[in-house]
Amino acid sequence: MQALDWTVLIGTLAAIVGYGTWKTRGSKNAEDYIRGGSTTKWWTIGLSVMATQASAITFLSTTGQAFSDGMGFVQFYFGVPIAMVIICMVFIPLYHKLKVYTAYEFLENRFDLKTRSLTAILFLIQRGLAAGITIFAPAIILSIVLGWNLVTLNIIIGALVIIYTVSGGTKAVSVTQKQQMFVIFAGMFAALFITLDLIPDDISFTSALDIAGASGRMEVLDFSFDLENRYTIWTGIIGGSFLALSYFGTDQSQVQRYLSGKSVKEMRWGMMFNGLLKVPMQFFILLVGIMVFVFYQFNPAPLNFIDASTEKVLASEYSNEYKALQDKQAVLFDQKKTVSLQLAKSYNVADKKKLFRLDSIEKTYRAESKYLIKRTIDPEYGKKHDALTEELAALKTNPESEAYKEKQAELKSWYKEAAKDSETNDRDYMFISFILKYLPHGLIGLLLAVILSAAMSSTASEINALATITSIDLYKRNLKEEKDDAHYVKATKLFTLGWGIVAIIIACFASLAENLIQLVNIIGSIFYGNVLGIFLLAFFFKKVKGNAVFTGALITQVLVIIIYYMKIMPFLWLNVVGCVLVIFLATILQATQRKTA
Repeated sequence: MQALDWTVLIGTLAAIVGYGTWKTRGSKNAEDYIRGGSTTKWWTIGLSVMATQASAITFLSTTGQAFSDGMGFVQFYFGVPIAMVIICMVFIPLYHKLKVYTAYEFLENRFDLKTRSLTAILFLIQRGLAAGITIFAPAIILSIVLGWNLVTLNIIIGALVIIYTVSGGTKAVSVTQKQQMFVIFAGMFAALFITLDLIPDDISFTSALDIAGASGRMEVLDFSFDLENRYTIWTGIIGGSFLALSYFGTDQSQVQRYLSGKSVKEMRWGMMFNGLLKVPMQFFILLVGIMVFVFYQFNPAPLNFIDASTEKVLASEYSNEYKALQDKQAVLFDQKKTVSLQLAKSYNVADKKKLFRLDSIEKTYRAESKYLIKRTIDPEYGKKHDALTEELAALKTNPESEAYKEKQAELKSWYKEAAKDSETNDRDYMFISFILKYLPHGLIGLLLAVILSAAMSSTASEINALATITSIDLYKRNLKEEKDDAHYVKATKLFTLGWGIVAIIIACFASLAENLIQLVNIIGSIFYGNVLGIFLLAFFFKKVKGNAVFTGALITQVLVIIIYYMKIMPFLWLNVVGCVLVIFLATILQATQRKTA
């Protein structure tokens, strides 16, 4: 980081915060502050919806996902366009007709207060956790890569968001998100073109795709029905549609974006704009990760992108083993570079197979490096692993026995756990490491501004929605005496400040998962299916009443948490299961109540 980078970074963030605060000053009534005055144009709605979902995690984790596993992750978003059509046809006209401030007001009209409150509380739990993670994601990575203090970073990001969100409410969030999306698109396009420029001149874009494809990174579609596989076309279309319906149709952080539209037409155009651009946008971000992968076929890559973890293991008793791995990787790099150049000159099957095999070997080296880092930071892990290895060796005389197979599976699981540790899992560090080491100054500052802008845009939407739900669905609805608009604007501002502080606290106590973007989607999937089922019951099951829905929702939430904890299925399917389960249980309970009556 040089003076130019700091100037670009600070100038960009200050301009966004200042513009948002200035443009939306003086929001005096609840209509302006909470619904943005219902004057927002369709392009602002579309960009705001995209910015809410496109957090820093999107750019840090998605590029890392592509580098590690390829383009298959894009299937996760195939359900978004389907969901947008349904939301435009069903959700938007109803919300607009009822003139609601929140999605959950409708549930009281249809069912009762307790169902409205339960759904609002489910939202507050999952979105409150997610708000902390959207702050924590860039903060922990920047703290390790740049050497900044983690707690300080959490506070800086949270405070910047709080300033303009408290000041201008929903309109401030929407206005600033347009600027943030401009910064994000500009930064990512610049990153792609600079990366392509850094690849050797005799490697064309098509050749780069061939190299990535030979290494198994260009497999976009997976039609398998394997429940162990998280990302297939079926999980994307079915599970992704349910998740997108829940997220865009019932999550206040998204609903609030399009409720600010001046008409049903503007709301619909904004959502269709999002639906048409979302998949290409994610494809583009994944493509950036793919091009970084190709860049590292011609430039040495570290075994682990977390420099601090590498330093720890090199200073430990496992230093020689790690250095031996680095030497093996250096030899492997020369082989991969030679084969990649050959493949670019004359594409043939033999070179393709050879490159795939070399890439598989490198993956084993990376897995071994994670294992050594894990042993370094957790001596108890090493002792337990050694004991497990001895038990497996004792059973090796009968490799067909169930005991041997179970112990082998346990050891495999043990290695997987090592790769998930916050100091070994380097997927989310790959892109930021590449930016800081290889991109020109000025662009480094711009891309750091992209990461922080994305974090701010998502967090602003989240705390804005959290405050609205707390103010309208819980505070106002349970307040005995009538208050004027100014009171609720002031209360919402205080709740915004409070949720901002809560998000910062959660960020300070969060920890890395296997992949941050997966963690956010897992949290959503645990709750969203149940919430979507409640709304579908409200829309289409006119005979089902509040008591049955309330009881069914409570039972469903417990069952979904148990299903996730026991790892019965990939997390995306939890959206389908939660939705179907609450509809089934509420219908059965309603029928039982009728018979009893």
